[in-house]
Amino acid sequence: MRRHPLLWKLALLQVSFCLLLTWFIWIWGLSAERSTYFLSPQERAYLQAYARQAQDTWREHGSEGLERFTERLSAREQTWVAVLGPQLESLSRTPITPAHYQQLTFMRKLDWPMSRRLMDELPYVSIPFPDHPEQGQLVLQLPERLLPNGLTAWTHVFSHGVMPTLLAALLGLVLYRHLVVPLNRLRDRADALRADDLDSEAPLPLIHRRDELGELAHAFEHMASRLRNSLNQQRLLLRTLSHELRTPLARLRIAHDSQLPPQQLRQRLDREIDDMQRLLEDTLNLAWLDTERPQLAREPVLVLSVWEALREDACFESQWPAERLPCLLGTDCCVNVNLDSLAQALENLLRNAIRYSPLQGTVTLSGWREGDAWHLCLKDEGPGVAPEDLDTLFVPYQRLPDCIGEGFGLGLAIAQRAIELQQGRLWATNGHPGLCMHLLLPAALNE
Repeated sequence: MRRHPLLWKLALLQVSFCLLLTWFIWIWGLSAERSTYFLSPQERAYLQAYARQAQDTWREHGSEGLERFTERLSAREQTWVAVLGPQLESLSRTPITPAHYQQLTFMRKLDWPMSRRLMDELPYVSIPFPDHPEQGQLVLQLPERLLPNGLTAWTHVFSHGVMPTLLAALLGLVLYRHLVVPLNRLRDRADALRADDLDSEAPLPLIHRRDELGELAHAFEHMASRLRNSLNQQRLLLRTLSHELRTPLARLRIAHDSQLPPQQLRQRLDREIDDMQRLLEDTLNLAWLDTERPQLAREPVLVLSVWEALREDACFESQWPAERLPCLLGTDCCVNVNLDSLAQALENLLRNAIRYSPLQGTVTLSGWREGDAWHLCLKDEGPGVAPEDLDTLFVPYQRLPDCIGEGFGLGLAIAQRAIELQQGRLWATNGHPGLCMHLLLPAALNE
């Protein structure tokens, strides 16, 4: 089951945006309400001071004192004022009219929001006595100058228009940097490939991401690498074939125009045709392995039996005795590979080792187990190669200056490609003396 980290990233980003927007509206809304619909601490203290004065007046002067107090306060604040008892009875001499009683049902405390209940009516505020709230309360219609302004139209525009727009723009910027910019880079690289610009080998920054875009970048880089390798292979193939075929064709022309006896002419023609056929077959085989990368069917293969079959053919071709081609592996060495590809790779390695081995030399196949793989080592007793030329051995059509015999430099390249297609590795080291060809192959599961 494939993971979808990009989906979860986008979901987390969207949830964070919604939470941030909700938090802003909630926190800022509460702050705006408290600053625009609630009385400030100074205004509350100002009104509570009136309630203390009413309490002190009630204690010291009774109803007559409250009567004078309410008249003065009403005149000062230009509003209706009354001092009421526990049952909402008037503690002063002025009774409460029915109209005012009706308004008392909507009285508000000091810490409640303040706004006009109707278009032209100010709220009625109840302020209990500070020391003995059960004895009475000061009630007044809030003066116009103390009424909070409330949220204005510009405040609503800012809270419900400007800030959500800014947050949405921030979300868009994050999405742009996280999605659009990488996709634009990928599009630019695709446009370069469409324009046959295959020289850029710098990896995309996307390749370091651990999400779907990173996987897409990996796939794209793999595709671009395959295209570059295919194009380079085609160029190399055309260049090499044009060079390698020119020589045998020239010899064929010379042989055709010569006065050789028919038997010698036939031998010369057969040899040149065989060389050209071998060159074409090896070239097409290497091109097929490089460009198609076939999925080879794998099976458990006993390496010892493969070596015995190859040794029999090698002894027939080279006239070597079998004891000069020993195998130190037992029947426990079983690898999970394609039989034909492994046999072809080992055959190319064995022929190369025999070609460079001295008189009376030996070519030995040994190996050992390394975890879930078998490490095979094919060692000859030849002169070896310079350390800087070890990697050149597997480059197609590359032959070392001191190579022995004829060839086209394809045998080791084909062997390496065949081993790599089976999840294995092939590399060379100097054995002092001789050359060691190392093969790392996956072990069979049913060992």
